[in-house]
Amino acid sequence: MKSALQRYATPLTAGLFLVALVSGVALFFHVTPSVFHSMHEWLSMLLIAPFALHLWRNWPAMTKYFARPAFVGSIAACSAAALAFALLSAGVGERRGVAQFALVDALTTATPAKLAPALGTDAETLVSTLKARGFATAVVDLPLTRIAADSGKGAGELASALVAATR
Repeated sequence: MKSALQRYATPLTAGLFLVALVSGVALFFHVTPSVFHSMHEWLSMLLIAPFALHLWRNWPAMTKYFARPAFVGSIAACSAAALAFALLSAGVGERRGVAQFALVDALTTATPAKLAPALGTDAETLVSTLKARGFATAVVDLPLTRIAADSGKGAGELASALVAATR
């Protein structure tokens, strides 16, 4: 077993890295994100195991790199870049990421009175639909996110109720 793990650690690391590379580039350029998003996330998570095995197998050689300025500098540069992206992505309270999620966030901060016309209904019908689906605190002038939170419901349940209101 140990021999098989050692034999496949590096090839699996290389193969999964290539998958992460291709899917990451596709995502960056917005090429069929529905195809590449889950692939990129899940197979990148799977990459952790062969990477750990690769490090374990090659640990004696790796320790020689630790003292080299190039290694320390590279790790420092990568860490600084990651930190910069994390801080910039934290932004000023804006949601970043998939546009559809940002749109849902924007819609669900509205009140039923404001959103109902866009859904092709009136505020009272929307409130009735929400109440029928367990959003007990629904009223026309309370933001939908507050209605959901006060009713102990999540964003997915809210979105389902809003879709039901359009039927």
